[in-house]
Amino acid sequence: MKSKVYFVPVNEHDAPELAEEKLFRLLAESSLLRFISPKDRAAIKMHFGEEGNTGFVRPGYLRVICEAIKKSGAAPFLSDTNTLYRGRRVNSLEHLKLAREHGFTEAKVGAEVIIPDDSKKDNVTELKIDKRFIKSAKVVKAFLEVDSIVGVAHFKGHIMTGFGGALKNIGMGCASREGKLAQHSDISPLTIPDNCTGCAECIKVCPAAAITIINKKASIKSTKCIGCASCIAVCNFGAIEVNWGAGGGTIQQKMIEYAWSILHKKENKRAFINFALKITRECDCLAKDDPRISPDVGILASTDPVSVDKASFDLINKACGGDIFKEAHPERDGSIQLRYAAELGLGSLEYELVTVA
Repeated sequence: MKSKVYFVPVNEHDAPELAEEKLFRLLAESSLLRFISPKDRAAIKMHFGEEGNTGFVRPGYLRVICEAIKKSGAAPFLSDTNTLYRGRRVNSLEHLKLAREHGFTEAKVGAEVIIPDDSKKDNVTELKIDKRFIKSAKVVKAFLEVDSIVGVAHFKGHIMTGFGGALKNIGMGCASREGKLAQHSDISPLTIPDNCTGCAECIKVCPAAAITIINKKASIKSTKCIGCASCIAVCNFGAIEVNWGAGGGTIQQKMIEYAWSILHKKENKRAFINFALKITRECDCLAKDDPRISPDVGILASTDPVSVDKASFDLINKACGGDIFKEAHPERDGSIQLRYAAELGLGSLEYELVTVA
């Protein structure tokens, strides 16, 4: 059965006010958020952008979405999780500061901004899902406890998954650091001796006693490592790193299994909005202003994460006259995530595109 995907064209020449008005019409004409009930606690899962990056979805759009949610009597909040890699989004305090610098304040978007600290056990939970690759998913609890979830994603390329949209925003984006590591790599983190000062901060936070100092350098024993990634977060010298290529063959399927862990019990309490604007080769995690690889296309919305990603993918490639994501990352087949998500029942590969004038 085809899912409906609502679409409004937007381009880089549209003034911010006009683009926001188009989003307002899209939400109104699609009735996308009608499932949100009065007094619902509604999480808007998004990406606040790394320092120096400008590809993230602008605060003005989030204000429109928050206003639409609040009209139903619900209480929205904006949220994301901390990163696995070193940067300003690696801990909740710096992540929140950066979000504010990028304009995501309660005064500007009309909702609270919450970034759970996944170094605290109370903020993380482990779900037994018994899927092909992931048996237990380690996710940030806040996204399970809410009544409704609205995924807001910038659709763009990605070095590991070909592209990222609604599915990646939930699957990778709702995972704890431990869950992110499980998706990215099949082995324990690696040490970089040249960067290590022997400060032993990693030893203090390792819950498995898997790290020792040998010849004044940290060494990780892979047989003891449990993959919590605490050492990566605490190291201030870039001396502990993920083998990013180790999980390249399975990362998309693992990501979809994580998405399933969050979404399968919210089938009638979820919506997804993709912004196919300033489409870049890499994700918004890069601390630089990545240039466009495609013309702007517009904003797409659906209650089906598979259909909204497939429609975004199709419209962008149509505008480019070919598969721009395959061209950007020839070693990746981003359609794997779409097919596997459909296989797990997260949505449909077939859709009806409804254009909002």
